Order: sequence, then structure tokens, then C-alpha cells
Amino acid sequence: MPATSTATPMSPSAIALNRFGLGARPGDQLPADPQRWLIAQFDRFDVRPAGFAALEDAGTAVVRYREMQRENRRLRARDAGANAAMAAAATTGPDVALAIAKPAKGDNPARQDLQRLYRAGVQARMDAALATEAPFVERMVHFWSNHFCISTENAPVTGFAAAYERDAIRPHVLGRFSDMLLAAEQHPAMLIYLNQLGSVGPDSMAAMRAGDKKRGLNENLAREILELHTLGVRSGYTQADVTEFARALTGWSVAGGARGGGGGDPDDFAFRAPQHEPGARMILGKRYAQDGQDQARAVLIDLAHSPATATHIATKLARHVAGDDPSPAMVARVAHAFMSSNGDLPTVYRALIQSPEAWVSTPTKFKTPWEWTVSSLRGLGLHQTGDLPIAGMQTELGQRVWKPGAPAGWDDVAASWAGPDALYRRVELAPRLTAPIAQTVDARVLAPQIMPASLGSATAGQIARSESPAGALALMLVSTECLRR
Repeated sequence: MPATSTATPMSPSAIALNRFGLGARPGDQLPADPQRWLIAQFDRFDVRPAGFAALEDAGTAVVRYREMQRENRRLRARDAGANAAMAAAATTGPDVALAIAKPAKGDNPARQDLQRLYRAGVQARMDAALATEAPFVERMVHFWSNHFCISTENAPVTGFAAAYERDAIRPHVLGRFSDMLLAAEQHPAMLIYLNQLGSVGPDSMAAMRAGDKKRGLNENLAREILELHTLGVRSGYTQADVTEFARALTGWSVAGGARGGGGGDPDDFAFRAPQHEPGARMILGKRYAQDGQDQARAVLIDLAHSPATATHIATKLARHVAGDDPSPAMVARVAHAFMSSNGDLPTVYRALIQSPEAWVSTPTKFKTPWEWTVSSLRGLGLHQTGDLPIAGMQTELGQRVWKPGAPAGWDDVAASWAGPDALYRRVELAPRLTAPIAQTVDARVLAPQIMPASLGSATAGQIARSESPAGALALMLVSTECLRR
């Protein structure tokens, strides 16, 4: 079981490598100036690593799935009609066969294609985390992907998940918050996940058509933008604001067959004017008279520059590096950097890095399953995942990649991850992670390298007394020092 000794104080180098970064690697040179080392990573970040660039086109895969769905529905309807005819004929006399055909099950091989694309995306994500020379920036990619979370609850989102992180998050992680906000909300993954495609203004042209009478306004996207992505809960918006914002968002959709029909590139955003609710909108006390898609865009830009958004984002960032209950002073400092720079994220990161609360020697955070897996594999010296089934492992650990249980994303507090069952899962997985190198790596040598000036004597003693090299490495991974950052 994990070592139970009191957490050993972390050195500044260990904080930079493990709290801000993704975990030290054997042979890494310790940063002489940890803060400067972190900021210098802004120039070393790889926006589009090879694994992400090589992924199959998501929109094409989703179109194949949609087309096969439609064909399966047609076959089921045909079979259902045939069954009804046979059942009716069977009552006319004994000369008619009584064997009723079973409806087609609607097997969809394209669904398996989307699952393969998902698994390849997870591997690409892990490969980027293992190989990166900018681990702090890569950590911020994971942070923002969880902030603007989507969930692979249905097949199309499963197909788009990796493309979402690649195209909406990674290009903007060192840009402005407003640009990332727009990219996230207009991505097919987000629009499909929050049921925006079918949202129709009550007085729109589409609502007047007989075929669209059953379709109505959907408030999911508007609500989550206000509550989770920008202002935060209890920030002053009302239900009326949600409804008006949802009306402004009508028409925001996906091009091509990813929607189920129409032309265009299915990886692209599309504005469908017939679904848009006409007229001006009053949202948070401001009138928006813009036409078409520019109406919701104008609302998003204002939300991105709101002081409430700055505080909401600053609180989450401070919690991510400085503890589950960040100090108000740190939150105010980071929020000020957000507002004064118009949401320039490198400026916000600098404020985070320069906050003394983030450099306390006591470990401030308990690692999530994803963080633990990344830091464990980096600590073992891996630069690629190889044959490790990362998607399956994360499911075993209770944090399936891109599938949180709610639009709020995965929790970022210890209470969600430090329970006995969660720890036992890591204990069970650790020997599988260490098995490939167990006969060639000495944990007694490795542990001080990946926990510089931070390896506790109790953990070092347990590693030294381990009955086998493999057991020593596994014990290292589930030690207090490796479970916290």
C-alpha cells in the first residue's frame, strides 16, 4: 500500500518539475531558476505534436457513422414492415409460414472506427505529455480541456474528442482567453455534446416549417457557458439571461454530414440562419442588436472580459497549483493579471508562477489519476506510450479521458481522488507500469532523481527493503511523494 509517512517538504526544483510540470524524468537537469525555467517553456511548446497531427479526420469518421445509422434505421423499418405483413398473413391459414423475421440489430462498424479514433487520440495525448519539453504548458492544455470539457457520452463526440483538444485548446493555450472561448464553443464536439445543433428559435424560419414543429430552444450551451466556462455560479445572471443567450446562440451548428445532412466540411462550425431567433437580445443588462452569428459572438466577447469571469478563472487556476482552498490574495492577484491584460494567458500564467502561495514546500495537491499516470510514466523514463493501453488504464483508475460525469469536468480536489478504493486501483496498476523496465532500473537510484531533494527517509527505506526490483519501483510510484505534488 502507499507509504503513510508525513509528506516530505518539496524543494523549489521539485515544485517546478512536479507541481507546475508533469513530473520529473530521469536525467532531467534541475532548473537553477525554477520560475524562469517555467516561463521559458512558452517558447518551447509544440502546438501540434506528431501523434495529434497523424489522427484520422474526425468529421469524415462521424459522417460515416451517421450514414450507417441512417441505413440501419431504414433496414429496421423495412424489417418491421415485413414482420407486420407476415404476422397478418399468418392469421389467414396454416399454409403460410409462421416464422417471423427478427428486426436487424443495427450493427454499426463505424462506431468501432470512432472508438479506435478515440483510443488513438488518448495515446497521442499521453505521448505529447511524455515527450514535451514544455510540461507546464502541456499541463495547462489539460487544465483548459477540463475547464471547457466535453464528454464522450455518444459516438459523434467520441470521434471528435481528440480533435477538440488539438484544434480548440492547444492553439490557444498561449493566446487570449476570448479566442479559446470562441474556439471551444464553436467546435463540433461542444455543439454536439450540449445539444446545440437542434436548438431552434421559437420565431425563426425553421420553427415555422412543419418538419421543425417538434424542435425547440435548447438552453444547455448557454447555461454551461455562463455557469462553468465564464462567469461562474452565483455571479448575478438570471434564468432570463440564460434564455436570451440561448436565443442568441440559435443557428450555431456543424457543417456537413456530422449534423446529419447538408454540405460543407463536417469538421467546421456552421451558422444556420433559418434556425436563428430574429431580433435584439437583452443579456446581463446589455442590448445586443447584432445580426446572425455575430450576436452570440458579441455576448461571448463581453463574457470573456467580465470581472466575474476573471475571478472564476483565477480561482480555478489557483486551486490547480496552490491547494484545494486557494488564498483570496492569490486569486485577486491572478484575476488582476487576467483583467489588466485582457485575458492574455501567458500574463495570467506569470502571475500564477510568481505567486508565493504556489511555492510552499508542503505538497499542496493530490494527483488525479491522469496526473499520476503521466508523472509515473515520465518518472520511469518513457517518452512514448508504446503498447500501453492508456485509455483502458484511465478507465480502470476511474478517470476516463474526455468523459467526466458532468459538464463541470473532473474534480480538482483531493476528496475526489484520495479514497481507499481509488488508491487501491493505483496500487494494482503500478506493477503493470513498471514491469517493462523492472529488471533494468534500480528504484534506489531512480527515486532521488525524480524527487529531487524531496525523497523522504521513510520512503527511501521502504524502497531499499523491498523484496524485488519490480516491487521497489511499484512502491516508489505509490509513495506519498509520488501521489502528491
